[in-house]
Amino acid sequence: MTTPPRRAPATADASPVDASATAASGAGTPSAAPRARFTRELPEVRRAEMMRAAAACLAEDGVGAATVRAVAARAGVTPGLIRHHFGGIDGLIAATYRHVGETVSEAIEAALAQAPADPRERLSAFVRASFAPPLLDGDLLATWLAFWGRVRRDPEIRALHGEIYSAYRARLAAMLAAAAASEGRVMEADRAALALTALLDGLWLELCLDPTTFSADEAVRIVEAFIDALLAGAMVPRQRA
Repeated sequence: MTTPPRRAPATADASPVDASATAASGAGTPSAAPRARFTRELPEVRRAEMMRAAAACLAEDGVGAATVRAVAARAGVTPGLIRHHFGGIDGLIAATYRHVGETVSEAIEAALAQAPADPRERLSAFVRASFAPPLLDGDLLATWLAFWGRVRRDPEIRALHGEIYSAYRARLAAMLAAAAASEGRVMEADRAALALTALLDGLWLELCLDPTTFSADEAVRIVEAFIDALLAGAMVPRQRA
């Protein structure tokens, strides 16, 4: 499971559906009650609701069930509003992938904010957060698998997937390099981050699929032992001939 780079919030907009709803309410006539003006926040709230509905559809029934009508019904909006904000189901799924990833990133950032400044302790906080709620969740796994299933056939999802994984590995590489430097060691941090990402994803996937196989604490201990091996010299830079 990986986390994407942060992005700036989208600018506000008001859809044709919004405008027609305002007109139908009678706003602006003497007999109508005042209607709140649309603000910068409101379109983003609507977008978030639609993305949460899309994630729920993906988690429950997979990609095939995530249609514009199904998501609109779950979110309580019209299909036209989804098309206005996202252009269609493909755009909505791509936006939802990023949104879910940003939610995951926020959980990890919250854990790191509480961690000591010591680089090794920060790695441990990252690992513990990876195997604790809200990240350790079967619905999150189901949603993530639906996204992964589109990577090979959807260019937009594929590009987003590459962006997310590259940023995640770069973040881990920087943390590993800092931990190694704090111990006076040199590490081939990029390769180490690649291996650590694979281990984290594999254990997270298996734990979400079948929590009876091993516990979250065992997963943390496995990863911590792997990090210790990396820091002890298991991934030193290759010597050039």
